[in-house]
Amino acid sequence: MADEDETVHYSGTEGGWGSMRGIVETALRERPTPGALDTLRRQNKVKGFMCVSCAWGKPAKPHAFEFCENGAKATLWELTTRRCTPDFFARHTVSELKGWKDYDLEQTGRLTHPLRYDPTTDKYVPCSWDEAFAAIGAELKAIDPGAAVFYASGRASLETSYLYALFARLYGHNNLPDSSNMCHETTSVALKKVIGSPVGTCVLEDFEHCDSIFFFGQNPGTNSPRLLHPLQEAVKRGCRIVTFNPIREKGLELFKNPQSPVEMLTPQATQISTLYLQVKAGGDIAAITGMIKYVLAAEEAKWAAEKQHVLDVDFIAQHTIGFDEIKAHADATSWADIERESGLARTDIEEAAQIYVESKASICMYGMGLTQQVHGFHNLATLTNLWLLKGNVGREGAGISPVRGHSNVQGQRTVGISEKPELVPLDKLAEQFGFEPPREEGMNTVAACQKILSGEVKAFIGLGGNFIRAIPEREAMEQAWTKLRLTVQIATKLNRSHLINGQVAYLLPCLGRSETDDQASGEQAVTMEDSLSCIHGSLGKNTPASRHLKSEVAIVAGMAKATLAPNPRVTWDEWVADYATIRDAIAETYPEMFHDFNERVFTPGGFYKGNAARERIWKTESGKAQFTVPNGLRSVGFADSPGLFRLITLRSNDQFNTTIYGYSDRLRGIEGTRDVVLMNPEDIAAAGLVNGQVVGLVTDAGDAVHRQVDGLTVTPFLLPRGCIAGYYPELNPLVPVWYHDEESKTPAAKGVPVRVVGALAP
Repeated sequence: MADEDETVHYSGTEGGWGSMRGIVETALRERPTPGALDTLRRQNKVKGFMCVSCAWGKPAKPHAFEFCENGAKATLWELTTRRCTPDFFARHTVSELKGWKDYDLEQTGRLTHPLRYDPTTDKYVPCSWDEAFAAIGAELKAIDPGAAVFYASGRASLETSYLYALFARLYGHNNLPDSSNMCHETTSVALKKVIGSPVGTCVLEDFEHCDSIFFFGQNPGTNSPRLLHPLQEAVKRGCRIVTFNPIREKGLELFKNPQSPVEMLTPQATQISTLYLQVKAGGDIAAITGMIKYVLAAEEAKWAAEKQHVLDVDFIAQHTIGFDEIKAHADATSWADIERESGLARTDIEEAAQIYVESKASICMYGMGLTQQVHGFHNLATLTNLWLLKGNVGREGAGISPVRGHSNVQGQRTVGISEKPELVPLDKLAEQFGFEPPREEGMNTVAACQKILSGEVKAFIGLGGNFIRAIPEREAMEQAWTKLRLTVQIATKLNRSHLINGQVAYLLPCLGRSETDDQASGEQAVTMEDSLSCIHGSLGKNTPASRHLKSEVAIVAGMAKATLAPNPRVTWDEWVADYATIRDAIAETYPEMFHDFNERVFTPGGFYKGNAARERIWKTESGKAQFTVPNGLRSVGFADSPGLFRLITLRSNDQFNTTIYGYSDRLRGIEGTRDVVLMNPEDIAAAGLVNGQVVGLVTDAGDAVHRQVDGLTVTPFLLPRGCIAGYYPELNPLVPVWYHDEESKTPAAKGVPVRVVGALAP
């Protein structure tokens, strides 16, 4: 491993004055409305505004400022005073705007009017809401419902998501891909199979009782900084944190709490990770298998010497199946193979495993470093194996805790946004609304992309997000997209997906969550689910960016009314007038989770929807938690060869998903650009390159399709040999649409086979 002094890096801490500066810089760029400060004061608090950024839990007793740097940036971004009006579109053709960068598109400000794309002038022109709904309804009625795709980003509320899914099924399809398909679908598939729950098992209180936390492939410093508060508190009471990540992320190294005057005014900071191991991208199965091997050996040694167990043998006997098979696999796996595939020394893996052995209650946390791999399912199944060995599922202070991204990405799945009919109570919906729901499996994100490429999809509706920018195979997808008959995008700001249009295209501006949502019955609250399965109410208080905006609920209802035949049980107007009636409908569909929904909307800390695995009720095929033998030791889908690198796509400190707030990746020491390729200095030298050279990356996936991104500056960075990194979404064109987790179809963007080409002199 190279020395840090040879690389670009950040010498400060996560949090501290750097975070304050990042918030101020965003505020100066966005020039937010006067209500922004009050919104930040209310953010993530009871009867306040729930952050539109990450899905981390909201405590019942919040801090004075219950927001982080990226949460503040998201709020300021939404509350900008910049406006993207019809006059802007009168001055710019869509073809011209396609040449703009993501950041510049969003900096045009909040969309203010419903718009129709005019292909004769290549411009967006204003239209009325009635015109838009009527045209959308006419187009949808003219095609086979199975040829339409209703995509949802993870930001829409539970109320909107429920109606959107109902609209799709009343119309006649289950084609409901969402942002979870791109990031954490592997969680839903793997955990469902091995423990019977598609989501994590922890609640916020568990972090007060654990004595070790293990991180795999997740970066809270950039993606969920509020998580650093419970991590800091855990460390201060003696909890040990072990991190496995190819990149040394500052948030898992040092944290200076911006709400602590002592830390802000002194050099004091908290070391987060006790042990930080830079596992090779795709090497997590090997590393975890090494830990399992050590834990099993420790069990044998302790029983022989003391007649005491390291394993929770009663839990294994009563609650699991497959233990003998996983033990045989670990015994048969050599340390030489584990070291080679993980890129870690045996002594380091054993040190991590010893911390696990000594811990009475352990939490594992992970992100897309595990889920976005070809064998991501086996990443999670193998990690679950390790947790089952000591009974660390279903008891206080222990569990499996995936860290979700978008603020309601988990919740929208809970209320019906799913392409899998077996996950939705279709019989209940049939009884409740008097129709026969479609029973065929719908399209997930990958299937939708493939069928757009093949021409089978005719219509696409996007409920938020930046679908075309976020998906793999972008260049081919953009070419195919123009052959769609209908495209509809519901959004708050302009992004690239709005510039790639079908023959009939509408851009529909919606209220932001921070804005007052006035309907016939008064101000409306909406709800969302955090990554710890708690439901929270949110109440916007800011003046809407334009009087022409509609709420997401009203937009979905407007499209549905224009498309569907009247049904006396489907009361779109009543639902729009009073969102409490939508919550009543949700409670009727899902009574176990959402009983007394309206009475519990503003429960401090949210109300817990429940989790069977947390109660050690295993809703698996066997009725028990399942040990699973992995199909190998690597989770990438290719063999190594000279000059072939494992590409990891990253988010910067100045972005959230495809939203780019600025060009400062402060926590990695990269400023002013996103066009970089991060490489180990030894790899730079071995490839005959030098710091500052401009190169391209080309995919070497073996399918004879040329995929290349140019103009990337070689930047020395502390990475394992053979691994390189660059920013998402700029490097998405390098990811083949077929290169995904074998079980969940999640794109494998954390281990893409690429080569460096076209080096230019620095």
